Amino acid sequence: MNSNIEIPVMADLFQKGEEADVLLWIGCAGSYDDRYKKVTKTFVKLLHHCKVKFAVLGPEESCTGDPARRAGNEFLFQMQAMANIQVLNGYNVKKIVTACPHCFNTIKNEYPELGGNYEVYHHTQFIEMLVKEGKLDIAPIDGVQDFSITYHDSCYLGRANDEYEAPRNLLKMLTSDLREMERNRSNGLCCGAGGAQMFKEPEHGRKDINIERTEEALRTGANIIASACPFCMTMMSDGVKNKEKESEVEVLDIVELIAKGKKL
Repeated sequence: MNSNIEIPVMADLFQKGEEADVLLWIGCAGSYDDRYKKVTKTFVKLLHHCKVKFAVLGPEESCTGDPARRAGNEFLFQMQAMANIQVLNGYNVKKIVTACPHCFNTIKNEYPELGGNYEVYHHTQFIEMLVKEGKLDIAPIDGVQDFSITYHDSCYLGRANDEYEAPRNLLKMLTSDLREMERNRSNGLCCGAGGAQMFKEPEHGRKDINIERTEEALRTGANIIASACPFCMTMMSDGVKNKEKESEVEVLDIVELIAKGKKL
C-alpha cells in the first residue's frame, strides 16, 4: 500500500480503546497477488470516500483455511479457522466485509460451527448497501456509450450463497449495455479455480475451463469482463491473454469500475 492511503489496523485501535465498525478482510490474493492488490487499494479508497470506519487485522490475518478444506485437509482447515476466530473474537468483531467470495463463504457459513459468528458481506453487497444508505452515488463511466460489460458469476458468491443481483445492480448503474453470457446466474460456468484448483495444474482434457468460459465472454462482444473474485479475475485474465484479446477486452473488478466513474 502506498503511503497516502491510510489503513487502520485493529491492534492499533484496540490499544487506543477504540473499535472499528467493520473489519475489512483482505484475503491471501488481496494481500499477495500483484493484480488483486490493486483491487484492495481501490476498495480501501472507496471505504474512505464513504467515511466507513473500518480496520484490517494486518499481520494477524491468516488464510481462512478454504483451500485446505477444499483440498481435503480438514485438520489444517480447523487449525487455521480456529486461530482466526480467536483473533476476531478477541477484537469483538461483529461485521466483516471482503472482496473474496471464498473468504466470504468460509467465514459466513463455516466459521459458525467453530464459534465464529459474524455479519459477513461480500464487497458488492456492502457497496450496494452504501448506495441504499445514501453514502455512495455511483456515477456512470465517462464515455459510457463506448463500454459494454459482461459479468462472470463467481461460484462461491452465486451458487453457494445465492447472490446474483448485487453485482448486476451495481453494473447497471455504470452502463446501459450489460450483456449476459450464455450460461449465467445459477447456470453459470466455473472459471476453473474453485475447490483449490487454483493452486495446481489442470487435469488433461479437451479444453481448460477458463478458456471455455472466456470464449463465452468474448461471444457477448463486451469490451469489459467484470469480476467479483480474485480467482475468477486471474482465470479470466489468463483466458483473454490466451485468446490474444488483451488490447480489445479488459478484465476488471466491479469496485474498479465504480472507482472509474467516481474518479477515485
